Amino acid sequence: MSDYNTNIVSLKKTLLIIDGNAETRKNLIQLFTGIYTIYSTDSNSGGVKLIKKYQPDVVIANVCNDAITTVTLCKTIKENDTLNHVALLLLSNTDNTQIQLEAILNGADDFIIYPYNSEIIVARVAALLLKREQLRRYYLNAFTVTEATNTISDDYKAFLTKCIKVVEANIENENFSMKIFSQAMGISYSVLYKKIKTICGQTVNAFIRGIRLHRAALMMLTENVNIAQAGLQVGIENQKYFRQQFVKLFGLTPSEYIKKNRNKSDKKIDTLQFIIGNKVA
Repeated sequence: MSDYNTNIVSLKKTLLIIDGNAETRKNLIQLFTGIYTIYSTDSNSGGVKLIKKYQPDVVIANVCNDAITTVTLCKTIKENDTLNHVALLLLSNTDNTQIQLEAILNGADDFIIYPYNSEIIVARVAALLLKREQLRRYYLNAFTVTEATNTISDDYKAFLTKCIKVVEANIENENFSMKIFSQAMGISYSVLYKKIKTICGQTVNAFIRGIRLHRAALMMLTENVNIAQAGLQVGIENQKYFRQQFVKLFGLTPSEYIKKNRNKSDKKIDTLQFIIGNKVA
């Protein structure tokens, strides 16, 4: 097997395997043993409990229906602000495009059809982890990036600019919802989700939160705004949650981030450049 995966991800990453077939589950466990810390279960319902308990970096789930369907599993991960950073790779023994589309629309990051090649699935997991690490590093160094928006088309720029304006117009509203967002954009939620996912590789919730946190970071660096005030002014009233999400995004606490970036020469990067980091990542 290629050692591609071991070169780009940390051995400390955690992986949850959900598969009702004992033999398949055993094979997957053996495939990733020694690469990641592994948890496993035979059902989606058991998987939800383990996801909430361990918050793994990646979940590999076989498409199945038990007490909790695979689509519900996707929603549970991607619509939960404390879990939606978890990458979700689905396995299926059917090439039914409707199943794939429904899963992707509800947050699946990747989809593989049986029979799968061992090296391919290992590489896919590694790629998901690499993408998230690159994104985190991009955000961490966001204020040194000057031409990130050159990486996407003018149509995408126009769409994202409109999205950003809508979110920023509601930046102080903690209850700003995806329904309000899609209505303001004049498109259905499914279309909004697909376009943001295609351009940025993010869920709508993550997109909105990224804009809020970016604005908070700018306020703390360029205005006389402290950490508590910054959270309130971008619609995140829970200070513990604000700090947790800030660390998840930037890899530093707000106070560490301010200290590291206070003297950066370029603090004028706009929100669009910041958001496009998902694409260049």
